[in-house]
Amino acid sequence: MQTDIIELAPFEARHLEEAVALSHAAGWPHRKKDWAMVWALSEGRVALAGDRVVGTAMMTPFGETCATVNLIIVDQKMRGRGLGRRLTTAAIDLADDRECRLVATTDGLPVYEKLGFRRTHEIRQHQGLVAPIQAPRDVEWADGKDLKSLVDLDAAAFAADRGDLFAVLASEGQFAVIRDQGRIVAFAAVRPFGRGEVVGPAVGQNEDQARALISFILASRKDQFVRIDVAGQNDLSPWLESLGLGAVDGGIAMTRGGPGQREPATVQTFALASQALG
Repeated sequence: MQTDIIELAPFEARHLEEAVALSHAAGWPHRKKDWAMVWALSEGRVALAGDRVVGTAMMTPFGETCATVNLIIVDQKMRGRGLGRRLTTAAIDLADDRECRLVATTDGLPVYEKLGFRRTHEIRQHQGLVAPIQAPRDVEWADGKDLKSLVDLDAAAFAADRGDLFAVLASEGQFAVIRDQGRIVAFAAVRPFGRGEVVGPAVGQNEDQARALISFILASRKDQFVRIDVAGQNDLSPWLESLGLGAVDGGIAMTRGGPGQREPATVQTFALASQALG
């Protein structure tokens, strides 16, 4: 079957079950709820061979300036025919003039580079059953009044407004925060995902804050399955491994378009909400 007789169509709710099956075949842990969360925030395309879904791609916009391109999957039997490129191009088109970001696998790198994406840094995925750890005293759980402060702090690190995403994170999970004279200066989220829970995004001024936030969350999750995707330019990986969260498959963060080099921010992202959402 050739890709020129495969139709690209809008991703609709009725496609979720087949999308989950594709991701499981690719070895991804995503539940239907995880797909539905991204789909609710995004526009997407499916590749259809007749009425069968053989590929997916999502574009998740964050305001008018930025988007992530994500959940790009091609059925194993359809690979090597340019379908991944078609789906990625369709997602880029949905983004209009926004800067596009994604996390690439090694196999996907050549396609993304040909489409104008450039590498920025490594993403390291850690997961496993949490070992015992003591909760630090300078971290607490956020309350409902803190959401705007969390969104503003994330925007300073991510360079885009992810308010819609944070509303979902607040409804599905919790935020741990560090305050300085009542003002939130660092935070980390935790929510259900895949085989257990995922910690992220984690945003702060330095790695000490990131460790404190993550420690606080993990202290209440002894022997539970947790995943954390961290930016490779920090030194959290050896520490996470010591807590029982071993390194598994990661990826390469890439970007297309946008302003190029940015002014250094006072806070940075230490752990991602997910590889799909940054």
